[in-house]
Amino acid sequence: MKILFTDLDGTLLNNESQVSAKTQNFIKDFIAAGNKLVLSSGRPLDSILEVKEQAKLDYPGIFIIANNGALVYDCDNKKPVRELRMPLSYVSYLQAQAKAQNLHIQTYNDDAIITAKEDEEIQYYRRRIHLPLLLADDYTTALTKEPFKMLAIHLTDKSRLTAFCDSIADWAEDKIQYIFSNEKYLELFVKEAGKGNAVRFVCDYFGVPLSDSFAAGDAQNDISMIEAAGCGIAMANATPEVKKAADVITQKDNDNDGLAEFLLSLNN
Repeated sequence: MKILFTDLDGTLLNNESQVSAKTQNFIKDFIAAGNKLVLSSGRPLDSILEVKEQAKLDYPGIFIIANNGALVYDCDNKKPVRELRMPLSYVSYLQAQAKAQNLHIQTYNDDAIITAKEDEEIQYYRRRIHLPLLLADDYTTALTKEPFKMLAIHLTDKSRLTAFCDSIADWAEDKIQYIFSNEKYLELFVKEAGKGNAVRFVCDYFGVPLSDSFAAGDAQNDISMIEAAGCGIAMANATPEVKKAADVITQKDNDNDGLAEFLLSLNN
């Protein structure tokens, strides 16, 4: 059995946030051959499930890595098999630091986004992530459980997010990871999470050697899983640092079935 770990945005999904017919056919054949598909994203679980449903990826055995590896979810049994949540004290600290820098930051219940106000950043974010919105001055009062992650957003100036990283670096060293999923989004989650650690967990869960795994992505938060897998795949549209970390680079981008084209070529 082979396991394919694939990012969604910029990798499995085209620029219309869809899975093309050709890629759908590849996935169908890949799973029919006894292999396993793991959808791996920074997105919350409900958003990934929405993508899965819209793409008609209703095959048995699919697993999901959500929230940058903080959650591993078994779709058949509709239950988590691994959860790594962020302590509420971390939430309070990060919210306060972001507020001091006038920077948008949000967190999540299992089925909703929590933020302080309905600003330009949350409106932009919800164009693709169709979750309900809860407004709260103190995020810990709206949380029903410890969250899987937080997300800082700046739509026009990545340096504002980089400065935020610098401001929390000493505090974060033994507590959290912070990493970009694109130029606008800074993901924050506990140290033990991350897509790479999730790849190792899933392979161990199924007793599959890492050498029999593939991992594909395009952004900084994909690097750890690309490095962990037996074959790390960078999309043609990936950032330079992702391409440097990968074993191979697809010839075509995510809008032209780059991932499916590459994996099909392995059988030729």
